[in-house]
Amino acid sequence: MEDDIRWTVKVSRDTDIALRSFLAQRGLRKGELSKFVERAVRKEVLTQTTAALKARNQDVPYARLQAIVDEAVAKIRSEGGSRRRRG
Repeated sequence: MEDDIRWTVKVSRDTDIALRSFLAQRGLRKGELSKFVERAVRKEVLTQTTAALKARNQDVPYARLQAIVDEAVAKIRSEGGSRRRRG
């Protein structure tokens, strides 16, 4: 990928050994470390974003939240194939 960014991160020796052992047990090579980290970061960002949204909306009545979701889904569906998920 031409848009890749190189990170320099520090982790404990125990974390390094645990992760490399985990990857090796699954037959994954050294290059898979970056993919694993990217998936883990995306998952954590999603988890924290979801938790923040739940906290923010905890006092909003369920019916109102459902109406917001229904409106958004209807809008996307009405746009048809003009909005495709990039992947």
